[in-house]
Amino acid sequence: MTKQLSHIDESGNASMVDVSNKQVSVRTAVATGKVVFPSDVFDTLASQDFLGHKGSIIQTAVIAGIQAVKKTAELIPLCHQLNLSKIQIDIAPVKNALQITCKVKCNEQTGVEMEALTGVSVSALTIYDMCKALSHDIKISEIQLEQKTGGKNDFNR
Repeated sequence: MTKQLSHIDESGNASMVDVSNKQVSVRTAVATGKVVFPSDVFDTLASQDFLGHKGSIIQTAVIAGIQAVKKTAELIPLCHQLNLSKIQIDIAPVKNALQITCKVKCNEQTGVEMEALTGVSVSALTIYDMCKALSHDIKISEIQLEQKTGGKNDFNR
């Protein structure tokens, strides 16, 4: 069986997937990503408890990520609007980086992978925005889906 792109119709046009015949089930997704800093910038941020002139870098990024998860269908054209039941974003310092984890859950007919990935992405962009005055040599990397459950296929990296 050949796999096909789900958002392209027989004519090659963009098409939103019809999920009306799918069963409602608990759907979860976990995505991660990193914001990597030059070591001197990371040391400065850590010594200030990740507080910048604009406030808490980590808490601002958490709020931004949560807002982004809720707006995923507005940002990514073929995503369905979902009634989300849980959004959790954790941001933790690791060696010269902030590690972002976004967990999303719903009871729906389609999954929440894009929501989790969007949460990580916007959290990372928010961290970059709040820290770019210290350096533009900040890298956003390793944004990926770690796990999804519910629906036809589960995934675990």
